Amino acid sequence: MSEDGATPVPATTQVGHGVRARLARLGGTRTGSNPVLEPLLRAVKATHPKSDLSVIERAYEVAERAHRGQRRKSGDDYITHPLAVATILAELGMTPPTIAAALLHDTVEDTPYSLEELRRDFGDEIAMLVDGVTKLDKVTYGEAAQAETVRKMIVAMARDIRVLVIKLADRLHNARTWRYVSPESANRKAAETLEIYAPLAHRLGMNTIKWELEDLSFAQLYPKIYDEIVRMVAQRAPAREEYLAKVRAQIAADLKAAKIKAVVTGRPKHYYSVYQKMIVRGRDFEQIYDLVAVRVLVDTVQDCYAVLGALHARWNPVPGRFKDYIAMPKFNMYQSLHTTVIGPEGKPVEVQIRTHQMHRRAEYGVAAHWKYKEDALAGRDGAKGMEGMAWLRQLLDWQRETADPGEFLESLRFEINAAEVYVFTPEGDVMALPSGATPVDFAYAVHTEVGHQCIGARVNGKLVPLDSTLNNGDVVEILTSKSDAAGPSRDWLNFVKSARARNKIRQWFSKERREEAIESGKEQIAKVLRKQNQPLQRLLSHETLTAVAQDLRYPSIEAMYAGVGEGHISADHVVKQLVATLGGEEGATEDLAEATTPRRVREQTAADPGVTVVGADDVWVKLAKCCTPVPGDPIMGFVTTGNGVSVHRTDCTNAESLKRYPERIIEVVWSPTESSVFLVHFQVEALDRPGLLSDITRALTEQHVNILAASVQTSRDRVAMSRFTFEMADPSHLASVIRAVRRVSGVLDAYRVTGTAAKDESKRHRTA
Repeated sequence: MSEDGATPVPATTQVGHGVRARLARLGGTRTGSNPVLEPLLRAVKATHPKSDLSVIERAYEVAERAHRGQRRKSGDDYITHPLAVATILAELGMTPPTIAAALLHDTVEDTPYSLEELRRDFGDEIAMLVDGVTKLDKVTYGEAAQAETVRKMIVAMARDIRVLVIKLADRLHNARTWRYVSPESANRKAAETLEIYAPLAHRLGMNTIKWELEDLSFAQLYPKIYDEIVRMVAQRAPAREEYLAKVRAQIAADLKAAKIKAVVTGRPKHYYSVYQKMIVRGRDFEQIYDLVAVRVLVDTVQDCYAVLGALHARWNPVPGRFKDYIAMPKFNMYQSLHTTVIGPEGKPVEVQIRTHQMHRRAEYGVAAHWKYKEDALAGRDGAKGMEGMAWLRQLLDWQRETADPGEFLESLRFEINAAEVYVFTPEGDVMALPSGATPVDFAYAVHTEVGHQCIGARVNGKLVPLDSTLNNGDVVEILTSKSDAAGPSRDWLNFVKSARARNKIRQWFSKERREEAIESGKEQIAKVLRKQNQPLQRLLSHETLTAVAQDLRYPSIEAMYAGVGEGHISADHVVKQLVATLGGEEGATEDLAEATTPRRVREQTAADPGVTVVGADDVWVKLAKCCTPVPGDPIMGFVTTGNGVSVHRTDCTNAESLKRYPERIIEVVWSPTESSVFLVHFQVEALDRPGLLSDITRALTEQHVNILAASVQTSRDRVAMSRFTFEMADPSHLASVIRAVRRVSGVLDAYRVTGTAAKDESKRHRTA
């Protein structure tokens, strides 16, 4: 099924013998009458001018009939998707059989058209490609799956490299239409693309596909960061283009003087690569973007080295920055000379030098093979001698009718291969297990309870011992016990190979001890809370405990309790985190603490809270520190013991616990005066860079706010989260403060947060 969620519906015309008869009548002649198909046919002719296009026309007709009546989420006819995938492949230079397979790639899965019918209509080669893509569509990437494992599975399952190329084109077109699907689905697919499909495109040398997949996924997953980088790039573009034009003109003049025919261009900046350099290499944006990049394309390998000499004669090279990927190509067959020189005005200039053929290979990777194979046979485009043949020798003849996928695919498999075996469930789902895995490993890979209740196994329909070794392609069925007393055997630890199985078995035998540790941890924490006179009911709420467990890197509340019980972490430390989560000791205890003796109601302080109790003007009122309400917020009053009325936002995270005492809830209204001062908690998200905190505080100071506290934390993805607390007399001023801070370079967002709700609210902003 298509990734954008198109629902298969019964085709209005059954594709069967009648259509095959029509296809037979079509033969090899072209009608040339379908305007929808013409752009695709022109793209194929541009790279393969002598190819027979009849198979593409026949494939389109079958696909259009099969998908008729189906729609994409965008509302377009479903046929627009396979047509777009085929066009992407045509632009890459793929041959008619591959393009025909792309047109048909969803028919077997989503329509009544069967693989057997397709094989009869189009032959074994196209049927094999469609079947391969259909199988790859069933490989899913769940939360527990490792991206590298899924990449290995995809490569291992592809019998032909063209299957991977079609799958990448399919993912690219779906990525272009993510705006039509739900944000949750789009985010899941974008994460999968960044972790699986973009790296696969890189390993196949298909950089144009890789770059677009990365930028589309980046924009979907991190819209704020993406927009900020786009803005910063656009802001600096004019000055950079002016400098780049000067560099290009100087290089072109030098090469003309040396009688070297060349094309000199700038290299495009890809937003995700800019972001990755900031994250992985820890560079500032200015360092990345000010580095000018130039590409020089020439006709021959000899010209590449001549250009290098001319550049080094003009400008001094930077030591250690020269790479010769022509003499020593990268694994994905990338070839180029890389050098960095000190250009005009003392600025570094990166230069890539390559032939036109190398450039196409660098852009399209393995997909460029089909075009250059033809060119070499025809003696065109300089695909002669060692430079052209070196590439061709890396690959087998793709058009031989053999099952061998070729040297490149074998090399790819070797490059990402780990000792793993791929087996199937009875339903046909693929499971990746360590080499030497047993049915017990398989059982635990399916589900923990299946592993615990395993009593036997069938492999390929035959009963086998539980310590049997599984092989690639085995179909494994697990026999389980219905008894509640069933459980694993300690002997299994002697032959299981997967870490998951080993850990689950060990956990089973330590479960009883773990339950004791959990109870001990609970008691220790409660004991410390009672000793400190802290409110157990509020501090031990599920939400608070979950937040603290996450902060302490425990997967669950029970795991945190067990950690305390087993002595891995102290109960005092957990309690300190609990109190801090609720806004500190005072915030945790101020409202519900029962005084041993009644306190006298205090006099109104100099700073007017700006709130009065309905029907009682002389009651002392204070603004709660847990949610710091300001005029305009919906509020409620809570009568404390000896401390007057505490005012909370009605959506305060503590409001629910306060509402358990309805007799102490009182109506309050805003009545700010000139002496009223309000606390504001303010959060800023920004791309980390030198001077960031200084620029933000300067913007706040210029807005005449008095900063009382500030803290900054920077995550591994280089997003700095700055928290400020300041006083403000007029809450309406907050909007101008937010606008001023958002104008600071690198700032992704700025917003008010409300005490204990701040953590949840900041998460919402980061994912908005």
